[in-house]
Amino acid sequence: MRLIPSRRASWLLFSAIALAAATWSTAEEIPAQAPGDLVRRAVANEINSTSQSAKYMFRERKETPSGSQTKLLVETRDAMVGMVVAYNDRPLNRDERQGEHDRIQRFIDDPRELDRKHRKEQEDGERVKSILKALPDAFLYEYDGTDVGKPGLGKAGEPLVRLKFRPNPKYDPPTRVEQVLAGMQGVVLIDAREQHIAKIDGTLFQEVAFGWGILGHLDRGGHFLVDQTDVGDNNWSISRMDLAFTGKVLVFKNLNIRSTEVYSDFHPVPADLTFAQGAELLKRQLATVAENQMQGGNVK
Repeated sequence: MRLIPSRRASWLLFSAIALAAATWSTAEEIPAQAPGDLVRRAVANEINSTSQSAKYMFRERKETPSGSQTKLLVETRDAMVGMVVAYNDRPLNRDERQGEHDRIQRFIDDPRELDRKHRKEQEDGERVKSILKALPDAFLYEYDGTDVGKPGLGKAGEPLVRLKFRPNPKYDPPTRVEQVLAGMQGVVLIDAREQHIAKIDGTLFQEVAFGWGILGHLDRGGHFLVDQTDVGDNNWSISRMDLAFTGKVLVFKNLNIRSTEVYSDFHPVPADLTFAQGAELLKRQLATVAENQMQGGNVK
């Protein structure tokens, strides 16, 4: 599963990453392996895919109760580069575009800032690996029928197998990162041939407390939905993510995460692309968007 660091505002969101995968020839066939064994094999495959995945430029549209934001992003060998191109579907004006240029330029001008960004993304990646490695032991799985892939969900027309999951009562989370798994149950769709996750649909069926409730908690009823798809050459990426969580942080601060993120228009970029080169690539794309909007009379 491709992981996009800029989407990870906190470790709470990592609960939406990767559950299982399997191998069999058709959607009508039920695998001979126990579901837990399929999960263990899938975890190794997902971690390997993450470390070897190609780099892409793509579009992100995030919608929250306060409005929407559209960004262009590109993966580079140094860190993710992202530029806003629209607020509430309104293209940026000249001053806003310049502000985006200046923000990115600060990373280019100050290697220490870029290094901090890189380290943060690496830390996020390690948290994801912690979740992935926990999955075989954190949940109990059972087969629950079949489905078929479609645009934006797996591979169109390819068979998908549905697994139900629920917490394993014998699992003891080693850190706060894994604690959230103890209150989750739901369904995962698997592309059997490719051993990739096409959908995760999970719900908190009980409140999950952190640090005996002193550090905070997530309320019962929290929900996430993640779709993943093949973006080309057997490289898979998240295409949609819905998050709805409430709770408290450090007892006093309310937590309210509600967002829908859609990722599209994936285009491969060179694997050795630097952050500065990625920034230039996005600037050219942003200039093209602005020019098209000016021709339409929509940019001030």
